[in-house]
Amino acid sequence: MHRRVSLHQVAMVDRETGPFLDFCGEIGVQHATLVSPRLLQTRELHAAREAVQHGRMAIGCINHPFALHPDLARDSGTAARDLMQVIDIAADLGAPSIYLITGGRGALSWEQAAERFSELLAPCREHAARQGIALLVENASPLTVDIHIAHTLPDTLRLARLAQIGLCVDLHACWVEAGLREKLAEALSLTGLVQVSDHVPGDRTTPCRAVPGDGAVPLETILRDVLDLGYTGLFDLELVGQRIEAEGAAQACTRAARTLSDLLTRLGA
Repeated sequence: MHRRVSLHQVAMVDRETGPFLDFCGEIGVQHATLVSPRLLQTRELHAAREAVQHGRMAIGCINHPFALHPDLARDSGTAARDLMQVIDIAADLGAPSIYLITGGRGALSWEQAAERFSELLAPCREHAARQGIALLVENASPLTVDIHIAHTLPDTLRLARLAQIGLCVDLHACWVEAGLREKLAEALSLTGLVQVSDHVPGDRTTPCRAVPGDGAVPLETILRDVLDLGYTGLFDLELVGQRIEAEGAAQACTRAARTLSDLLTRLGA
């Protein structure tokens, strides 16, 4: 398996962290993205720590929901407090980055919500820098407007610059945008993670991800551009939705990892 393939834990939400990391090892995937709500449970953090200490797996990133309950408009500091704890966990596990779901805007305009996100995040930036952890914000489907404010790649780059953090580029959310190569060229200097999945035209539920190669996303072209533009990080498979469930997460993840590995090898990554 190509060393730059990573698998996101969201693909197997029914498995605890230990069994999920065991599965990654079984199929040859060397990196994983873990979700913070599970790592905040002592037993699951212990399982992740054990896998890392025994060299079975490297944690490439942690996914953390920031101001979800309450939203950005109503948060009183809880979001920053929780993120401080996750930063310490990332440092403990050797994870180089944490990518954030911002939280919904509440009654705020986009600009107000972006300023509020930056303000709430401010106490965490210095702590993350001291620990050597990069904070990232992802672009996400506009159907997630209840929990996130950054959707197009330019808007997400604008938010990242305002908040003085990096980017997690989710190709599933931006592959249809005009001038994608030019947008990627501008964004990749701040990008700490690139997420990969496919989309089958006609799927309108959310989430609606597919195994790479099963849909219409021109992944070979996009990944060639990403590599040519100098990206040197991981490619994270974020697989979730009805197609993944119907096939079975284990089989879908195995197929996806092999397909992405072969593609990266062919592209000379």
